[in-house]
Amino acid sequence: MQFDIGETFGIEEAKGAVINGHEDTGSPFVPKAINGYIHRRELLSDIIAWLKTGEGEGLLLVGPTGCGKTSGLTQVFAGLNWPTQRLTAHRRLEMADFTGHYTVIDGDMVFVDGPLVSAMRYGHAFLLDEMDMLDPGVGASLNTVVEEGMVVIPENGGEVVRAAPGFKFIATANTAGNGDRTGLYQATLRQNAAFLDRFWVVEVDYPTVEQEAPILASAAPSVPDWVRGKMIEVAGELRGLFIGELDGPQIELPMSTRSLARWARLTSTFQGVRKSGKDPVLHALDRAFLNRAQPETREAVHGIVARVIGDDVNFK
Repeated sequence: MQFDIGETFGIEEAKGAVINGHEDTGSPFVPKAINGYIHRRELLSDIIAWLKTGEGEGLLLVGPTGCGKTSGLTQVFAGLNWPTQRLTAHRRLEMADFTGHYTVIDGDMVFVDGPLVSAMRYGHAFLLDEMDMLDPGVGASLNTVVEEGMVVIPENGGEVVRAAPGFKFIATANTAGNGDRTGLYQATLRQNAAFLDRFWVVEVDYPTVEQEAPILASAAPSVPDWVRGKMIEVAGELRGLFIGELDGPQIELPMSTRSLARWARLTSTFQGVRKSGKDPVLHALDRAFLNRAQPETREAVHGIVARVIGDDVNFK
């Protein structure tokens, strides 16, 4: 069925333009829609263009961790009711993890499809997260899947599976598959050039202030506008420190939009903790983000928050 792009994704100027999607059949493989999700127009435009004209090619979304690559994609598929099979890559992932394996069911040996073959059989999308952690030899084995929508399963008697209409191959990665020169992404691998050549490559950065402001307003409307604005400023500084664009302490983890929204929500929840002598902003930040950081990072970030937001926030 067809969907109005403007109405489906909340883009006023795109109303009247349509794209194919699926009827709502209640499939458990359709990504769960995030209430109040705001699409970034440039990313949405690239995904829509690929869905319309990228036949025989995959889509690779590349960007820093926590920048919204996966959510940007899955929320498009949620809007289009497009069932999506997912797999996260790692060095020990083998082709059988994609295609399937034999297992015992009711006393019989039965071949069970892997997520890639399931997606191909039923016309689902297939999303490979962290593609740059995949063994490059395995990646090269996926060439015909991406380009021709075809795979051979030796373990199942050489069965040939051809993709049903609707099958799409998408991947996300922190690097563009050419290795990590920054030292930020351990365990990533240089990928086979022939495999990479079969993808559109779209760079995804962290959202802008203008893009994150309505997200935080929706997540925590009771937090004052100026506080939410300062939270976004802090997040931008932490991201700059993480990728080495700013001078300052080394930050080993960036603040994703997800963590930022969690910080805002928890700040709203903990507005009353000042009565017990605790700063609600820092109290919320520790639980939303910093309690998984190194002690020196936590101390440095507390200092950044004190400088940017202050230590006497008035929530009235």
